[in-house]
Amino acid sequence: MGLRAVYLVMTLNMLIWGLNTVALKVLVQHLAPLTMQSLRIMLAGVVLLLFLRWRKQWRRPASGEWRYLWGAILLGVVGHHSCLALGLERTTATNAALILALLPLSTTLLSALFLKDRITGQRAAGIFMGIVGVAFVVLRGSGELNGHLAGDLWVFGAMATQAASFIYIKKATDTLDAKQVTSLMFLFGPVGIFIVSLFLHPRGVADLTGAPGWIWWVFLASSVIATGLGHMLYNSAIHRLGPGQSAIFTNLTPFFAVVGSVLFLKEQIHPSQIIGFLLITAGVFLGSGAAEQRHRFRLPFLRPARRTDFESRTSGN
Repeated sequence: MGLRAVYLVMTLNMLIWGLNTVALKVLVQHLAPLTMQSLRIMLAGVVLLLFLRWRKQWRRPASGEWRYLWGAILLGVVGHHSCLALGLERTTATNAALILALLPLSTTLLSALFLKDRITGQRAAGIFMGIVGVAFVVLRGSGELNGHLAGDLWVFGAMATQAASFIYIKKATDTLDAKQVTSLMFLFGPVGIFIVSLFLHPRGVADLTGAPGWIWWVFLASSVIATGLGHMLYNSAIHRLGPGQSAIFTNLTPFFAVVGSVLFLKEQIHPSQIIGFLLITAGVFLGSGAAEQRHRFRLPFLRPARRTDFESRTSGN
């Protein structure tokens, strides 16, 4: 797959993830959040496992590979998806999307700490702008905390744990196929979420029977397409492009999510949220390194993909 194709696939993936935020907001309104998340992600893991078995691409991970896998499982599945479900139960899909837009900046910080990426003055300024942008989202420009603060904090936790998981995913995909890493994450992670759900939502399983029939179509689309296929493609991009450059594309997700929230959930967009979105977008452009690499990332779909660009970022998996 050439560089142009990777960019196109990543953009489509961000559209799916943006609309998945809307889908999750609908799901947590009809199903117990953590119980729903554990079942949704487990189904995605089973589908990926069957796909890998069919393609004969499955192998038993070596003992040394599990330390990175467990980090990815605990942070990227148990931490991220639990916090996201609890957050969406208490805040709007719009707020959640804008807070999750900090993901590239968080990934940049962690990449600097653990993968020795360099943070320049321009990147530091971008990180500061992103923080100010989230403040506008949470405060809504009034100087007072809005009624969604608890949910916003849970979503912030979801963003932070996902950013941390990307470091482990990068390490794991150095020796394991990204599809297998994703499948293992989605097979083992939901067990942890389900255990937590027994304490927070003890009647979660019993309440599943009261959900309307159409909600299960949303459940299936979110599980198989957005979570299973989407994360498999994104984890492949992390291996090919690296965590920092892959995270640049997540800047598209909040835009698609906000549009979807307005169209399907009839949520109202406040002026302060627009300001926050612009600040976060500018912050991500500066802080993630996109501005410093603008010659490589400017209009990637309109220019020919150079083979050397792609080969310099992949180990040929």
